[in-house]
Amino acid sequence: MDLPGRHGAPINGEIESLENWDGSIAYLDRDGVLNVGREDYVKSEAEVVMLDGAGDSVAALRDAGFRIVVVTNQSPVNRGVFSHEKLAEINQAVIDGLLKQNNNAIIDVLLYSPYAPYEHSPVRKPGAGMLQVGRQLLEGLELETTQNSQDLKNRVSEGRSLMAGDRDADIGAAWNHGVRGFRIDPAVGIAGVIERLLDDEDRGDALEI
Repeated sequence: MDLPGRHGAPINGEIESLENWDGSIAYLDRDGVLNVGREDYVKSEAEVVMLDGAGDSVAALRDAGFRIVVVTNQSPVNRGVFSHEKLAEINQAVIDGLLKQNNNAIIDVLLYSPYAPYEHSPVRKPGAGMLQVGRQLLEGLELETTQNSQDLKNRVSEGRSLMAGDRDADIGAAWNHGVRGFRIDPAVGIAGVIERLLDDEDRGDALEI
């Protein structure tokens, strides 16, 4: 069974529970959403450039009752471009950049898929595997992935949950997981759609075919 990598903790490590949480999760892509993306990949901490307003936007989602799960495709790991250890340094730079902008911009879980497209992993977006694992971690369930999120044992309602990203793969993952999907302009990042994300009546963007 493929599982994603998890930043800063074992994949099955415990997560602090929250009182009065309604089950809503904001699944966020990383590059083009929180920090500036690059065609040749973000390969070091020095290449991490935070997008304006990203920290305030994450904090606003938390204030609205969402847990925050970052889900990022990182095929350069299995392609041999950089290591898991280097990716951990990059991810930490993004986390630190968010907290520098707003000390309430706390990420609950950061998951990454090291798999390349030719590996056909269910935990690579547009597959729903990373979102499934994020949900199960927050719910304290035994981890499993499936091509069909409706087949998961103990499947719970995603409520107001959403996925925000700058690529078709992100919107596809939202569709496959059964949550609202929002397309982000990578030149602007999450701050450009935060009002939409906080609007429970906004059903998100359609997958472009």
